[in-house]
Amino acid sequence: MIPPLNATVSALHAFGQKLSITAGNIANVNTDGYKKYRAIFQEGQYGEVEVTAPRDEAGSPFGRLEEGEQPAQRASNVALEEELPELITSVYGFKANLKTLKAQDEILGNLLDTVV
Repeated sequence: MIPPLNATVSALHAFGQKLSITAGNIANVNTDGYKKYRAIFQEGQYGEVEVTAPRDEAGSPFGRLEEGEQPAQRASNVALEEELPELITSVYGFKANLKTLKAQDEILGNLLDTVV
């Protein structure tokens, strides 16, 4: 594959993975004991985008307790005020890379039209 196209396609895939991770965190916001994942982007050896998703083991307050109940499990450490901006930046990052891919396709098409 052409290197600039490879980087763009890998970035699209990475933003798709980040969207999935964020969606999973949001879906488990009220699940006691759930620890959120964080998507971390890194540049690969050949310029591609790689995603790692370590579990965030940061502390969270005790789960919801009934009267007289002992705290057995911690609440989820997912905070919607952190996840929603991540969701928005992922969507815009995905859109930007999609536009880049379309522009590269147009340039390559024009180049082939002039050569042929």
